[in-house]
Amino acid sequence: MNLANKITMLRILIIPIFLVFIAVNNIPYNIEIAIALFIIAAITDKLDGYIARSRNEITNFGKIMDPLADKLLVTAALISLVEFGVISTWVVMIIIAREYLVTGLRTVAAGEGNVIAASNWGKLKTVIQIIAIIFGLIYVKYDNNTILETITNVSMFIAVAITVISGADYFIKSKDTIVLD
Repeated sequence: MNLANKITMLRILIIPIFLVFIAVNNIPYNIEIAIALFIIAAITDKLDGYIARSRNEITNFGKIMDPLADKLLVTAALISLVEFGVISTWVVMIIIAREYLVTGLRTVAAGEGNVIAASNWGKLKTVIQIIAIIFGLIYVKYDNNTILETITNVSMFIAVAITVISGADYFIKSKDTIVLD
C-alpha cells in the first residue's frame, strides 16, 4: 500500500475517534479535540491526492477509497451536528442524497467503461462543506453566540446550494456519457 492510500486509511480511522470526542462530554476539551481531528482528517484529503499525483501513484484502491473516506467524514460530522441541534436533518439528507446519486452515476459510467472525473463544482462543494462543518463544530462549543450561529447557518445554506449545483453539473455533463435504459 502506497503512502497516499495509507493517508486515506488514516482519514477513515480518524472518523470513529472524532465521533468519540464529539459525543463524550466528560472528556476534557472533547469538542476542541474533535474539531482538531476533523480538520486533520480534512487536510489529509488534499494531502493524499497531492502525494498520489506527484508520485504518479494513483491506484484503483485510492480512486474508490479516497472519495468514500470523504463521504464518511462529512456524513459523520453532519449527523453529529444534527444530534447537537446545529443543523436540520433536511440539510444532511440533501447532501447525502447528492453523494449517493453521483456515486451511482459514476458506477454506471464505470460499468460502461467511462470515468467521470471530479469537477471543479465537486471540489468546491467539498471545500465549502468542510468550512461549514468547521463553523458548525465551533458553534457546538459556543452555542450561545448569535454571530457564530448566523455564520454556521449561512455557510450551511451555501454548502447545500453548491452541493445541489455540483450534483446537477455531474448529471448534465454525463448525459451523453452513459446509456439510460
